[in-house]
Amino acid sequence: MPGIWKKITFSLASVLSIASIVLIVVALSTEKWVTGKILCKTGAELVNASDPELVKFVGDVYFGLFKGGRIWKCGLGSRRSKIYIFPKLVRRLNGGLHVIIILFLFVAIGFASVSLAFCIYNARKVPYQSIKGPPGLYLWNFIAGLFGAFAIVCFVAATKHHRLTERVANFREEIFQFIVLEEDYDFSFWLCVASAATHGANFIVVTMSRIHLPKIQTKKPEEPTARAEDLLY
Repeated sequence: MPGIWKKITFSLASVLSIASIVLIVVALSTEKWVTGKILCKTGAELVNASDPELVKFVGDVYFGLFKGGRIWKCGLGSRRSKIYIFPKLVRRLNGGLHVIIILFLFVAIGFASVSLAFCIYNARKVPYQSIKGPPGLYLWNFIAGLFGAFAIVCFVAATKHHRLTERVANFREEIFQFIVLEEDYDFSFWLCVASAATHGANFIVVTMSRIHLPKIQTKKPEEPTARAEDLLY
């Protein structure tokens, strides 16, 4: 059976693995990977709007990996519309890259689950194979964090180099043209970053489990020794 210190550290590593899985699942299911401001260029040009009047033509856009939304203003008030990435919009995006991002995140969930299973195993038993012990945990956490980082890098590339926000904002628009004024990564994206960071924290926790704490030894009471005078008495 592992000692108390190993049980504590591997239990903490289990919590971090669970946190990583939950963070990715929440990031996948939410719609705030990117938020931005969009200008209705067509509407502003039709009325020859000046700088103070451009505010009436500035709307919002937000989206995740599966869906999002848009609030657009083209001189007729605010209008809301939902945006679904699959199955049609993904064809106008870099579809292969978008699918790879989702695939990377699911692979990261898979290896985080493997890490969780091995953390629970190490908290309950002493592994007889190195792959089931700390070396294996280093490997699974490294792979999970690596695929999470790959997903983050690919998403940044999609937004910066493939004009993802602009394509989403102009989806199914034949009359109006929208220009992206600003875009920011929102909390869903940062949840994914935090998930990858938890695996780095797991490295530290697993390393801490290998620290051997000194055992507390209780001093035994001294047994009385018989002296020659006592025996003579």
